[in-house]
Amino acid sequence: MQRRQFLQSCPALALVPGLAKAELTVEISGMGANLIPIAVSRFGGENQLPKPISEVIRADLERTGLFRFVDGAPVVDPARPDWSNWRGLGADNLVAGSVRSLPDGSAEVVFRLHDVVRQAELKSASLAIRPENWRIAAHKIADFVYEQLIGVPGVFSTQIAFIQKQGRSYRLQIAEYDGSNPASAFSDDEPIISPAWSPDGKRIAYVSFALKKPIIYVQTVATGQRYVVANFKGSNSAPAWSPDGRRLAIVLTKDGISQLYMINADGSGLRRLTESVAIDTEPCFSADGRWIYFTSDRSSGPQIYRMPVDGGDATRVTFEGSYNVSPRISPDGKTLAYISRNGGRFQLMVQDLATQQTLALTDTAKDESPTFAPNGRLILYATEVGGRGVLSAVSVDGKVRYKPLQAFGDIREPAWGPLTS
Repeated sequence: MQRRQFLQSCPALALVPGLAKAELTVEISGMGANLIPIAVSRFGGENQLPKPISEVIRADLERTGLFRFVDGAPVVDPARPDWSNWRGLGADNLVAGSVRSLPDGSAEVVFRLHDVVRQAELKSASLAIRPENWRIAAHKIADFVYEQLIGVPGVFSTQIAFIQKQGRSYRLQIAEYDGSNPASAFSDDEPIISPAWSPDGKRIAYVSFALKKPIIYVQTVATGQRYVVANFKGSNSAPAWSPDGRRLAIVLTKDGISQLYMINADGSGLRRLTESVAIDTEPCFSADGRWIYFTSDRSSGPQIYRMPVDGGDATRVTFEGSYNVSPRISPDGKTLAYISRNGGRFQLMVQDLATQQTLALTDTAKDESPTFAPNGRLILYATEVGGRGVLSAVSVDGKVRYKPLQAFGDIREPAWGPLTS
């Protein structure tokens, strides 16, 4: 497979049948006294929902590694909390709310975020939901709380995509950010690789071998409709969306060795970007759309380069280590994530693009396919633990690590979707 040309010496993730419901659990190191003391009370009337909405809000915030949770009264009056009680318990902030059934069968969820120290309500809002969408409501409330207290958008209501293999079947799965409630967007008995979300989150590009060769498709998430973007002679692989969603950088072998090309999202306007005698692959756009980062073996071993988006001279970006692949750029354009071979271990690395300082974020040995959360705070990746392929995540400073509570099965190539309204 084209996208894995430089990863052939990295053992594949184990093939584990079945797709278990998975949620990412968190381990925290080095945060200590910096944690924000917060209480999330049970919402009045939340027993009307399939499960308590407050539990999901708390779990979302807990996974960030930024909060210390304070327990108190199980249910409180959202509009009139007992300030002295919560302050005595050590809470700086309180999340409280209620759920009310509406005549049309929907429900109204009202929530409030309080500053316990100042004895004041910071913000309040309400959501009208269908009861089956209770988890979506919980994620949106957690996003609201996170942004108010941390100052950057939360990613709890975002989605992830990944490839799952079960028996002979390959599935393009879409799930909640924590891996819950996966649903198949496309399945086939031939491999599917390289999922990539469009910037608006409405489409996914991917490579399918359904016709016995790698072909790039774009599929609309809501309808399942798809169309061919690239089906040229040879391999068509590694699609990457431009920030404006109008174009894709892709890898083709139609003229011989793997090279980078640009193509419009409707499959028109193909244009070659690289003219090298080396393998050029795995493109990704910079956040501002000015640059394309990619992997190339033009320096005798695979390293990461960048070039102007319209083509031109390429500049080497990685110098530490002899094997660096799979570049991904953070949403703010300041950090490069990639996979590096260190002493026979394939590990997730980050590099500060301004200082070129690098940091190993993992201690595993078979990492692949990094993808940034849309707020830039986390990186999701595939790895192998205990002989099983899993998804894991880590904060960009390495202090917060997420691990699945249950294994999905054989999971590869995660892609984190964008923020949505």
